[in-house]
Amino acid sequence: MESLESLYSYAWLIPVLPLLGAATVGVGLISYSDATSKLRKPSSVFIVSLIGMAMLMSFGIFWSQWNGHEPYSFMFEWASAGSFNLQMGYTIDHLASLMLVIVTTVAFLVMVYTDGYMAHDPGYVRFYAYLSLFSFSMLGLVLSPNLVQIYVFWELVGMCSYLLIGFWYNRKPAADACQKAFVTNRVGDFGLLLGMLGIFWATGSFEFDIMGER
Repeated sequence: MESLESLYSYAWLIPVLPLLGAATVGVGLISYSDATSKLRKPSSVFIVSLIGMAMLMSFGIFWSQWNGHEPYSFMFEWASAGSFNLQMGYTIDHLASLMLVIVTTVAFLVMVYTDGYMAHDPGYVRFYAYLSLFSFSMLGLVLSPNLVQIYVFWELVGMCSYLLIGFWYNRKPAADACQKAFVTNRVGDFGLLLGMLGIFWATGSFEFDIMGER
């Protein structure tokens, strides 16, 4: 039981692990582009190993939720002004644990497939960095306990979609497609923002728990 509790307390590692992979490889590509691009296998193995660790943690949490473990939340105060209070953190319940398994498993399988699919592409390492950043964004979205975090991670998902759609930016169809995706996402994001503000006006909170009570 204690091991399960420690697993929940370290659940923040599930999104952070792919972020670590994306950040490490990304910094390498920016600072030492040629050298990092040549480290194809080490870079891919590093990123796939990290998402694999996140997947194993997700399965452990899902198993405990399936066997009746109560929902878990970790929150800390991020901003406060008068009666307004905004907390950040993560929440794990039955639905979140299921989505963690789905996202990490799909991401792991996609990354394994990518090794062969992108084997002869010069942007092999960059593609892995984008996939890892996309995985971080999706996992952060799944664990978000309030609408503010939902919006932040949704924007990151949109940015990653833009990067992946326009990966071959030197090809006109890909460049045109990512521009269309960018414009479409901005329209949807504006609608999401209006909806969030409307919910806040009606309930006085961005927190899911408080919104449910009101």
